[in-house]
Amino acid sequence: MSAALEGVRIADFSHVFAGPYCTMILADMGAEVIKIEPPKGDATRGYTPPDLGGESPAFLSMNRNKKGVVLDLGTEEGRQVARDIVARSDVLMENFATGVMERLGLGHEALSELNPRLIYCSISAYGRSGSLSDRAGYDPVVQAESGLMSLNGFADGEPHKTAIAIVYMTTGMFAAHAILAALYARTSSGRGQFIDVPLFDNAVNLSSYQTMNYLVSGVNPPRLGNNSPVVAPVDLFDTSDGKFFMTIAGDGVWNKLVKALGSPPELQSADYSTNNARLRNEPALKVVLQRLFGQATLAEWMAKLRVAGVPAGPVRSIAEAVNSPEMKARGVIGSAPHTGVGTVPNLRMPMAMAGTPLIAPRGAPVLGEHTHAVLADVLNYTADRIAELEKKGAIRKMSPRPA
Repeated sequence: MSAALEGVRIADFSHVFAGPYCTMILADMGAEVIKIEPPKGDATRGYTPPDLGGESPAFLSMNRNKKGVVLDLGTEEGRQVARDIVARSDVLMENFATGVMERLGLGHEALSELNPRLIYCSISAYGRSGSLSDRAGYDPVVQAESGLMSLNGFADGEPHKTAIAIVYMTTGMFAAHAILAALYARTSSGRGQFIDVPLFDNAVNLSSYQTMNYLVSGVNPPRLGNNSPVVAPVDLFDTSDGKFFMTIAGDGVWNKLVKALGSPPELQSADYSTNNARLRNEPALKVVLQRLFGQATLAEWMAKLRVAGVPAGPVRSIAEAVNSPEMKARGVIGSAPHTGVGTVPNLRMPMAMAGTPLIAPRGAPVLGEHTHAVLADVLNYTADRIAELEKKGAIRKMSPRPA
């Protein structure tokens, strides 16, 4: 069976996280992604330690299933190669500072004339138009400015950024959605379009119902730590030998919990009979629940709560999660072949498509790995022309790895 995006070609000028994550999603769906890097490579190649045979985990995690080409866009010859790739592509992805692609002659206006069917996707901090378009911005800065960071942490502590670059990665997801929609629209219009996906706008959307709560009530949402503003109990609990997290969303699940706990009299109180009552009295409720959960082990409670249908799970480290029965059952972690180091670990996409399956994973390209192949096979350049471009420093093929 063919992959969903087989036959779609993407010229990927993006770097670091948001753009590369977007194009990796599309590559997994079968698109031919040509990753265009400067001679020194994507900055994430240097995000070490740790490393795997000199390869950065950050780069490996965002760039599988892509073809790697090195172009020096500071040379006219390199820019011409880029234009030739774009002329034969369906999608262009970029996340440079505003104005960079235009100065290189690779802006949307110029390239849409070259290729009217081109879908040009641009990721930026604050959008490509308006008074903020020239501002630089990074994931944690945008988390702070959008209000997202103010929601993370405990009421008596400082705001916290998320432990992963959540704004970068979800911006990449939204960009992938937009590109897929634009590809669908092109089937009837026959034309491409410009797509603008700002980090800031995405961060505001991630705050979702919290921002909506403020717009409706005028009350600024407080930091709640591990609690929820709308259902209770939602929190971290201690057993006799470990911690777990539990979410009780609604009276039906609450009744299952009470039964699993042996229907103790203290939980029959009107103070806990409805979700709103539990929200009002959550601190006192946690004291009661904590006392009950402390009377048995984590394994005992997990077994009992799962049988009862109560959503709860142990708090694990990354190392513990990697080796957990859930990870094994879901098969999320595997391996992929890699030109430089043989095989690399792989985290598959969290989806399965029965009719158009995701392609088998191939490790991120070594710097310049596919330069000659792309120029020969995609652009039909002759060997002499490729050699001349390499001589002038406009391109670079993969360097031999030391023995």
